[in-house]
Amino acid sequence: MNYWPLLGVAVIVVGFLLRFNPVLVVVTAAISSALLAGLTVPALLALLGKSFVSSRMLLIFVLTLPVNGLLERAGLREHAQRWIGRLHGLTLARLLIGYLLLRQLLAMVGLTGVAGPAQTVRPLLAPMGEAAVENILPTLDDADRDELRAVAAATDNIGRFFGEDVFVAVGGVLLIQAFYVQHGIELTPLSIALWALPTAIAAFIIQSVRVWLYQRRLQRRAADARAESAG
Repeated sequence: MNYWPLLGVAVIVVGFLLRFNPVLVVVTAAISSALLAGLTVPALLALLGKSFVSSRMLLIFVLTLPVNGLLERAGLREHAQRWIGRLHGLTLARLLIGYLLLRQLLAMVGLTGVAGPAQTVRPLLAPMGEAAVENILPTLDDADRDELRAVAAATDNIGRFFGEDVFVAVGGVLLIQAFYVQHGIELTPLSIALWALPTAIAAFIIQSVRVWLYQRRLQRRAADARAESAG
């Protein structure tokens, strides 16, 4: 058996340890493994082309990047901030919890691609959250904005991660079913998805409480700042 192609793994490990460019490291490792496995350069190029063509649908998300860039250049973030700034009754907790609920419900029916960090969090949710926080704490520094963006991104991830397992056709549910079938246990995807529902509900409650506590912390900071200025 030819073990030389496994040197590609060593190339990846060494490249990451030395903090080289990840793309360059992975490509170098792939080429090294292919050549050590006896593939010729034309065969390697044919394999890369075939793999790219068969997986090209995975690159659709790349189209969202220039679209979001154009929207931000046209002032999407500023418009979102001004719009939320006029809605004084919409607090940060209500905004994020409402988004979390919507994200989970969409993921439960398989619509995981309609929202996400690139599609909604960066251009819409984060600026709207900043505007909502400025109604509580007008003086936000860079650390506060970074923390708020992290909370918004976490809300999106939690909504999708725990919501999509309730959808019967998601890959995770089918993987679990296949695992049980291999061990002689017959389970339908629907039964597995239904058992994921309590976890999704618990995740919604826990993240909602975390968001509410985060808002309470900001409100206490604002109250302390007002007390200091009054004193």
